[in-house]
Amino acid sequence: MSFDEVINKIEEGKRLSREEALTLWQETDFHSLGALARKVRFRLHPERIVTYIVDRNINYTNICLSGCKFCAYYRPPGASEGYVLSLEELFRKIEETLALGGTQILLQGGLHPDLPFEFYEEMLRAIKERFPEIHIHGFSPPEICHFAKISGLSIEEVLRRLIQAGLDSIPGGGAEILVDRIRQKISPHKCSADEWLEVMRTAHRLGLKTTATMMFGHIETIEDRIEHLERIRALQDETGGFTAFIPWPFQPGNTELRVPKVLPVEYLKMLALSRLFLDNVPNIQASWVTQGPKVAQVALEFGANDFGSTMIEENVVAAAGVSHRLSIEEIEKIIRDAGYIPRRRRMDYTLI
Repeated sequence: MSFDEVINKIEEGKRLSREEALTLWQETDFHSLGALARKVRFRLHPERIVTYIVDRNINYTNICLSGCKFCAYYRPPGASEGYVLSLEELFRKIEETLALGGTQILLQGGLHPDLPFEFYEEMLRAIKERFPEIHIHGFSPPEICHFAKISGLSIEEVLRRLIQAGLDSIPGGGAEILVDRIRQKISPHKCSADEWLEVMRTAHRLGLKTTATMMFGHIETIEDRIEHLERIRALQDETGGFTAFIPWPFQPGNTELRVPKVLPVEYLKMLALSRLFLDNVPNIQASWVTQGPKVAQVALEFGANDFGSTMIEENVVAAAGVSHRLSIEEIEKIIRDAGYIPRRRRMDYTLI
């Protein structure tokens, strides 16, 4: 298919194939790709609203068996800097979050070898008992697979029990690139691409909404990125359970992977391509945490309609030496300065 025919397909709202996505990446200039994604964004969201959520990332432990080469945050079992948060510390963080207008916590941690599955159930129950109003967006697919392994339960049974204990939705972490050839090199001890997708498929079937992510800019090719997008799109066709897609570039600081950092132009191109390819995922999120506020502001013209979270606390990206901090007021100002209307939302994108 010629380049012009691919452009016509987008204009007509037709679905792109992998080959067409590759053609777009290779042959479309930066500004034209952005303009196409912007057009699709406004087709899906005609109003000039940009959403964001007030929440906090809480990492309940940094002890992890996975040993991913891209992570600067984890500590191996037995390390002196390893920790597990007490319920008191957890409660203090949630109290602060609520005081700052937060509605949700993003609860994630390392794959700890010694904590039993009951530990996670009890943690959820204790949070919900003390703070029934907080939305718990927790435990990415690698954690769910780890819980299944240590408990001898199926993925479905693990999810059913977590939902019963208070889990409200699942974040899209641990996807990295959904191509096993890449996963085996950068995160050999983590769940496979099929397992990641199976956790999400099961969660959607049980009524949980989830997000999807892609961490790009390490050892993968553009073809691998497009395969990742296609796998997300295919599962969304099946279940409709993804509320948003969040592509973010790998931050190499303090990690084992020595690769050049993705520049803003490539990030924005990838964001635009994601918006064009994922015709069935309603929301695309800008990553100001990795890119900083100015690039995230430009992302609103490259297909993004969501500004993500205020991130009252963020540890994993900060461990790689990248630390951007924004208040609610700053996020709203950035959105307004770009010509949009800021609106707070919940995880499921209902407006507050």
